[in-house]
Amino acid sequence: MEVTDLVEKALNIRSFYHKVLASNVANVETPNYKEKDVDFNAALRERMTKGTEDIKVTEKTEYNGLNSSDGNTVNMEDQIMKITENSLYFNSLARVISKKFALMKYIIREGRG
Repeated sequence: MEVTDLVEKALNIRSFYHKVLASNVANVETPNYKEKDVDFNAALRERMTKGTEDIKVTEKTEYNGLNSSDGNTVNMEDQIMKITENSLYFNSLARVISKKFALMKYIIREGRG
């Protein structure tokens, strides 16, 4: 598989995960809302081996090992940490693909700038 295909799939999963995390933050005070999460490695493995475009979203049923009084399982600090981590991974992947295209452009121009 080509590097650009792999990075494209990874970027798509990271983008989808950001939407999931944003939804968690938006529902932090919604009673009985269950935190949603994505296993990036499993999602990428599914796309690589089976070619499926579906991303499995799981629900967290407990709040830090306990049930919250309103049934909501979202921890705001965890979501901020996950958003930051996901953004770093997304930006790193974007830089990888940008460097790949810059190298291809350099080769096409036969090293002339």
